[in-house]
Amino acid sequence: MLASVAGVTPESTQQAVGYPTLFLLVAVGALVPVVPTGALVSSAAVVAIHQTAPFSLLIVFGVAAFAAFLGDVSLYWLGRRGMRSKNGSRWLEAIRDRAPEERLTQAQEKLADHGVMVLVLSRLVPAGRIPVMLACLMAKMPLRQFARGDVPACLAWAVTYQLIGILGGSLFKEPWEGVAVAVALTVVISVAPALWRKVRHALA
Repeated sequence: MLASVAGVTPESTQQAVGYPTLFLLVAVGALVPVVPTGALVSSAAVVAIHQTAPFSLLIVFGVAAFAAFLGDVSLYWLGRRGMRSKNGSRWLEAIRDRAPEERLTQAQEKLADHGVMVLVLSRLVPAGRIPVMLACLMAKMPLRQFARGDVPACLAWAVTYQLIGILGGSLFKEPWEGVAVAVALTVVISVAPALWRKVRHALA
């Protein structure tokens, strides 16, 4: 009521809070790979398609892609500092802990064959970003070169998860229903590769 009297709609208030929150969570999720950033982007896309404000989806895309890029570059910069440091760093240790030896070997081979274009694929494959980033660190790839390759990677990632949200949100009238479907889809996509590897090893 007070917002309406002041000429501020609930939707504009939601945007003023939502976009900075999305930026912060995606950036933190890139630095600390435990936040489900894909689900956040998909959920934000669901909310955006139910809004009347123009360019909502475009803003979600821009905010998500830029936050992911900033987080990636920051984590890579911290990793490079750790590689040069005698005692390493907790960021480098965190990267190593989340990169299984098998995935790291595969990432190094793909990086040698395809260069920075592997960054695009690593952003789209669940749990693929950290092994490739560590492979880039071990190959002593300059920060500028990594950043150039990470731009299309973050753009492709933002588009992909936004499309998942649009697909889920367009099927339902209520935003919360679309958010639930979008989150479920991103969770399935995230866990499917790991489950497939376990099944393959069990059958081998």
